[in-house]
Amino acid sequence: QVQLVESGGGLVQAGGSLRLFCVASGRTFSPYTMGWFGQAPGKEREFVAGISQSGGSPYYTEPVNGRFTISRDNSKNTVYLQMNSLKPDDTAVYYCAASRRLPARTLPEYDYWGQGTQVTVSS
Repeated sequence: QVQLVESGGGLVQAGGSLRLFCVASGRTFSPYTMGWFGQAPGKEREFVAGISQSGGSPYYTEPVNGRFTISRDNSKNTVYLQMNSLKPDDTAVYYCAASRRLPARTLPEYDYWGQGTQVTVSS
């Protein structure tokens, strides 16, 4: 089992920035592809960004490409999501997830999930 705990969400104005954190515990963190998903009110949970076990080859959904950056520090069992130039449409609960597959973009490909952190972007 891998336990994931997200933090760093909050309320920010459009154009602002936030940095999300996801700390893993339990099994060794480094063998897993890590991803971030967002779930807006009334919508399905959607893929946002993913990163390979080594930290190379990050990949993103098109709406956040160039604004969000995913990274990881395996020595700290932590994955990050730097969110810049935030828009009201980015408002969602953001979930961290771990997968044994690479790449992994869909919910069924991820094996472990955190509880989520709320990001609210005001206009």
